[in-house]
Amino acid sequence: MNFRDLDWPLNGSVLFIFCAGLLSLASAARNLFWLQIGWGVLAGALILFAANFDWRSFIGYKWFIFGIYAFSMLLLIATDLFAPSVLGHRGWLPLGPIRFQTSELAKLALILVLSYFFAKRHVGIAYFKTLFISFVYFVIPATFILITRDMGTALILFGIWFGYLLVSGIRWRHLFYATIIGVIGLTLLWHFGLKQYQKDRIIGLFNPQQDPLGMNYNVIQAKIAVGSAGIFGKGFGQGTQTELGFLPVAQTDFMFAAFTEEWGLVGISLVLLAFSIMLYRIVRIALGSDNNFFKLVALGASLMFLLHFIVNTGSNLGIMPVIGVSFPFLSYGGSNLVISALLIGIVQSSALHKRF
Repeated sequence: MNFRDLDWPLNGSVLFIFCAGLLSLASAARNLFWLQIGWGVLAGALILFAANFDWRSFIGYKWFIFGIYAFSMLLLIATDLFAPSVLGHRGWLPLGPIRFQTSELAKLALILVLSYFFAKRHVGIAYFKTLFISFVYFVIPATFILITRDMGTALILFGIWFGYLLVSGIRWRHLFYATIIGVIGLTLLWHFGLKQYQKDRIIGLFNPQQDPLGMNYNVIQAKIAVGSAGIFGKGFGQGTQTELGFLPVAQTDFMFAAFTEEWGLVGISLVLLAFSIMLYRIVRIALGSDNNFFKLVALGASLMFLLHFIVNTGSNLGIMPVIGVSFPFLSYGGSNLVISALLIGIVQSSALHKRF
């Protein structure tokens, strides 16, 4: 295992964001602090393993890529059928003493399948058949995920698919068709797929002062936490919105607001800087890759992280609806952390095993 050749600016930025999240957990959710450390150790091991493993001998086998995709679909079906309801959401499948959020694996599976698909068909991207098949790859997991009422992950999957269309050289005419399909899909989702509380979250985005104790309560408390932080924050364990329980799910959906309240503009700026370095290093590896599949995987990973960041911070600042999307490596959650770490490792593997 060659540690010296790993991308340490990338790994260092990931570690910094993770430690920032640990610091906030130690203050806001001490019962989850040690659990997250355990997940972090596993994530670190996965990064090292995936980075040093030569994936080139596997990506040529269609059964390997589509086997992962099929396995993730089976897990989603099992989740729909057997997972217990947690706050009205059946997204976590019990696996012994732990619960795994199967939709996280679906993100990785979709990235791998679309990377394989577009790497093989980049010449035929102009054909409508190619676009339709790629859309089917997105729709299948998105449908299973929507059954569990996880609108956030379904929208992330849509963003990943749409992003692949953009980077694969799609024609403007077909991009227009894809946009029309997206609008129709969202319209059908609004009328037939969303529960009333999900619609309320979207409506509350355009009526921020309406129902401050109901649909807009979470966002109002998050904005108070961010707005009252100042330059240096209130200090460790001194965040009133978090410590007094006004800010709900501070360890996951609103970790951005919880961290900002205690560490202020300076603290969150350092986190954003680390996140920017992480994205820069991933994109740099993608552009330097000699393999179209790995190049697309790296671009897909950066797209997934960016979408998570935009939706999470947007919901914390009241400019996007709250749909349960985490901040990569900052928010608590083992499933998201493990899958994100695996992607980071695979991205580095493409650079470590590059043919010269």
